[in-house]
Amino acid sequence: MSSTSTRRRTAAAILTAALLVPLAACGSDDEKDSGDKATASASGVPEADLTVLAAASLTDVFKSAGAVYEKEHPGTKVTFSFAGSQELAAQVKQGAPADALVTADTRTMDGLRPDTGAPTVIAKNRLVIATAKGNPEKVENLKDLADPGLKVVLAAPEVPVGRYGQQILEAQKIEVKPVSQEPNVRAVLSKVELGEADAGLVYKTDAATATDKVEAIDIPDEQNAVASYPAATLKTSQHSEAAAAFVAWLSTPEAQKILADAGFQQP
Repeated sequence: MSSTSTRRRTAAAILTAALLVPLAACGSDDEKDSGDKATASASGVPEADLTVLAAASLTDVFKSAGAVYEKEHPGTKVTFSFAGSQELAAQVKQGAPADALVTADTRTMDGLRPDTGAPTVIAKNRLVIATAKGNPEKVENLKDLADPGLKVVLAAPEVPVGRYGQQILEAQKIEVKPVSQEPNVRAVLSKVELGEADAGLVYKTDAATATDKVEAIDIPDEQNAVASYPAATLKTSQHSEAAAAFVAWLSTPEAQKILADAGFQQP
């Protein structure tokens, strides 16, 4: 074989090898991309940073639920913004960037129908009378709240818990003159905890978060009101599929157990 022929064959082999290297690299990248996509969709839910507007009475339980959800859905982060339901509704109407909403009453959610998906009730709650630990003023029932010598604090009537409170007091024909009307249930609870009020009407679940400072006086069912908590996606969400998955998860047995353990009633 001539040296010229040998050189040509060697050059051809080198050229072929050079062409195959990029193809092999491309194949490796494709496999890597495919693996990344499989990891991202392993939970069946797109990764996203979700913002959920939630009623103040859900503060503690949703922090726990959010941690569980994030663990089950790697790559997804859930950030909560807690406030009175009426404040949340105002935020939605003003176009606040968020993905889902959970209110403490159906009335507020119903007023946002143009802005939300179909709501689902995920939990229920009831009211109790909160007093200082040991109940120093010896409050026994709703009628005791009418005592002019008792400092009673309520939520404002536009707040769901304030509206529920007003409803049950009026039904029993009890007139209460509160020393203040607060923007959400946690503010009512705080007033009692700090000794700035002798008693206040709060949700049973809120009183349960402060058992070291607050006593809860049960209100008979026939005198009480049931608070329903609807959850819905927001139409302005930039992560509609992930938001819908989170809202749906709130009705799963796992999420329902977290809510029940916190004192919420089943829907």
